[in-house]
Amino acid sequence: MSVRHYETMFIVKPTLTAEEIAAQIDVVKSNIEKNGGEIVAVDDMGARNLAYPINKNKRGYYYVVYFKSPASSILELERNYRINENILRFIFIKYETKKEIAAWTKMSEDAAKKVKA
Repeated sequence: MSVRHYETMFIVKPTLTAEEIAAQIDVVKSNIEKNGGEIVAVDDMGARNLAYPINKNKRGYYYVVYFKSPASSILELERNYRINENILRFIFIKYETKKEIAAWTKMSEDAAKKVKA
């Protein structure tokens, strides 16, 4: 079973407290790890205005996770997102070619540096 490089970005409801937002992020990260994924880096992008209202929300809390995972786990991760009412939107991006993986590596390294700074 080959491990692939992924990025997932998700938007959490802005009405949650800081503790609740942190808990939602931990839920996503633990789901990735439970399904055989390895988290490489995370990028907390903070609260931002949405391009258009989603479920009457005009803002959202953006978060990106760079991870390696078997392709088979992505369906289960998507299912977990869909049943979580605190997540407004999500996306998975798969990096396959050498060039894409090089870009993924740079982005994940930049995100890891940002956390340490």
